[in-house]
Amino acid sequence: MDDKHCHWSQWQLLDSILPTGGFAHSFGLEAAIQAQIVSSPEDLKTFVIHLLDNTGSLFLPFVYSATLSPDFETWKKNDRLLDAILTNEVSRKASVTQGSALMRVSAIVFSEISSLKAMREHLYGTGTVSFHHAPIFGLICGLLGWDGTMSQRAYLFITLRDVISAATRLNLVGPLGAAVLQHQLAQVAENVLKRWMNRPVEEACQAVPLLETVQGCHSYLFSRMFCS
Repeated sequence: MDDKHCHWSQWQLLDSILPTGGFAHSFGLEAAIQAQIVSSPEDLKTFVIHLLDNTGSLFLPFVYSATLSPDFETWKKNDRLLDAILTNEVSRKASVTQGSALMRVSAIVFSEISSLKAMREHLYGTGTVSFHHAPIFGLICGLLGWDGTMSQRAYLFITLRDVISAATRLNLVGPLGAAVLQHQLAQVAENVLKRWMNRPVEEACQAVPLLETVQGCHSYLFSRMFCS
C-alpha cells in the first residue's frame, strides 16, 4: 500500500462514521453520573483524564503489541490475556462487542487485506478468541502499515472522542463545549501516550481502579441510555 493510500485508510479507520458501535458506550460515564461522581463540567474533565490514563495503562500495551506483530498467533495470545485481565463483565462485554464490530467492518472495508477476512471467517463462532477491541485495533493498524506510536495515539484519540460524545448526549456539555474540551485535553492525551507507550502486554494494569468499579455498576442502573 502506497503512502497516499495509507493516509486515506488511516483517516477512515478513525472516522466516527465507521460503524463499529463505539457511540453505544459511555466508558462508565453514565454510571458515574447516576452515582453523583460526575455532576459538572469540571467533574467531567477529571473523569476523562482518569479514563485516558486507565486506557493508556491497560489497553495501549495490547495495541502496541498487535501493531508490531500483526499476525494470528500474537493476536490470539493477546486476546486471551486481555480476556483474563478484564474481570469486570460490563467492560469485557463492551470490549468484545466493539472488537467484533471493528473486525467485521474492517474485513469488508479494507478488502485489499485478505488476511483480515480469512482470520475472521476462521475464528468467528469457534470460541478460540473473544475479539477484544484493543488487540483487533492494533492488528488492523499493523496490517494498514501504521507504526506503533501512531496506533497508540489513535487509540487514545478514539477513546477521547467517544467519551466526550457520550457526555454531550448525557447533557453534561453542549456540542461546542465538547469540541473545546476535546481540544483542551489533547495535550493531556499526548502526555498519557508518552507515559504509557511502548510497554509489553505483561505490564498492562489498571491505573485508576475506581473507574473499573463504577463501570461495573452500569448493568444495575434502572434507566440507562448506553450499553456500558
